[in-house]
This record gives sequence, C-alpha cells and structure tokens, in this order.
Amino acid sequence: MSKVVVILQSNYIPWKGYFDLMNAADEFVLFDEVQYTRRDWRNRNKIIVAGEEKWLTIPLKTKGHYHTPISAMEVSDRHWAERHFSSLCNAYASAAYFADYRDAIQQTYERAARHTRLSEINRLFLDYLATALGITTHLIQSDTIERKATSATGRLVEICRELGADRYLCGPASRHYLDHSEFEGSGVHVIYADYSRYPAYDQHTEKFTHQVSVVDVLMRAGPAARSHVKSQRSLDALSGTSTAE
Repeated sequence: MSKVVVILQSNYIPWKGYFDLMNAADEFVLFDEVQYTRRDWRNRNKIIVAGEEKWLTIPLKTKGHYHTPISAMEVSDRHWAERHFSSLCNAYASAAYFADYRDAIQQTYERAARHTRLSEINRLFLDYLATALGITTHLIQSDTIERKATSATGRLVEICRELGADRYLCGPASRHYLDHSEFEGSGVHVIYADYSRYPAYDQHTEKFTHQVSVVDVLMRAGPAARSHVKSQRSLDALSGTSTAE
C-alpha cells in the first residue's frame, strides 16, 4: 500500500495550504531541527482586521541565535499570547462563527502562554486547528528519527524511508532546491501540491487574499472551512505532479 509523507517546519497558525498538505499525508513530520529563519512563517502569520491584513508575531529571543534550530527558539515576552488572543477577538467578534471557536482558541492561547519554546507553541495550535478542520493525520517530530544523512535532501529521503513512505508530498516552491535524483534513487516519488483554485469566501475585504491564517476561514466559514482544504486524503484532489511522470 502506498504511503505519503510530508516533512515541513512548524508554522504559527498557518494558512489553509499548510493543512491541505497535512490532510493529504499519512504522516506529517514537523521538521524543526533546521535553522530558524527570520521574517518567515515560523513565528508569525496574518489575520484580517477591519478589512486589512495584519501580522500576528510571536516575539522571540533572536540576538545571537542566527544558527539556532527552530526547536530551540524561545519566546522573549510572556504576554504575547494574551495580546494575540485580544487581537483575534477584536478582528473577528462580529464574524459569523466567532462564538463557535472563541472558547477553544482562548484555551489554546492560555496553554501556549505556559510554554517558552516556539516549536511547542506551534504544535499546540497545529493540533487544535487540525482538529477543528476534521484532520486526523498523525504528526511526529523529525528529531525522533536518527540522522545519518549528510545532505539536506538526504535527510528528507532518510525520513521517508524510515517511515516506509514511497511518496513525498511538498509545496511547489520545493522544486527549486530538491535533488530529485536522490529521491528517485531511493524509490521515493516527489509530488508537488497545487495551491491554485482555492474557493473564496466572504472575507469582508475589498480584495480577497488566500495568504492569511486558516483562523480567518474558520471564523467566517465555520464547519464549511473543511471544504476550503481541497484534499480529502486524496492526492488526485491536489492535482499534484510526480517527478516520475
């Protein structure tokens, strides 16, 4: 039986495309052993406030941590969670499904406030949001798999092989840096997700944008938010293309 694995860094309250990958995978590997990158999606994401995009950013201790892995990054301000939850309330108090998710999101922020590591915080939100979307994919940490590979692609292949995967699903940007021959030589086919043709919804903005947290979808679409995650555990729904074709 074919097995699909996704290997991806943890992100803070990610967009729907992130959960599309998660939903299409048999196992989803959080790849936080790699270096933290600034001005990325690891510790921040966007919501819609009064019709405009706004960043929510978890403040981190970055000074002197230029080569620190994501898993070791720590929060620099213990009050961040309270502020973020307040921002979400201000942004979505009038949204159709705000009341349906408010208490669970508040509880998640209260739990997150007790953690200092970014990876642990991201995992809390990934678990909650996946549950809210009806996604049951198994999530594991990459550092639970022994590393022997010396190259970046080799490490990805190594994880796939250890998990018994014959297909590696990733975002389209991965085309620019993956060594496909190393995957194919190990019997693992690379498949790229298609992030086009997502349905729109009433976002209360002049110009609709897909690149916001999935929280925006939940607040405005409620139970129908799952239909905005195109994959239904079927790679055909992703319209992915294998490098073997």
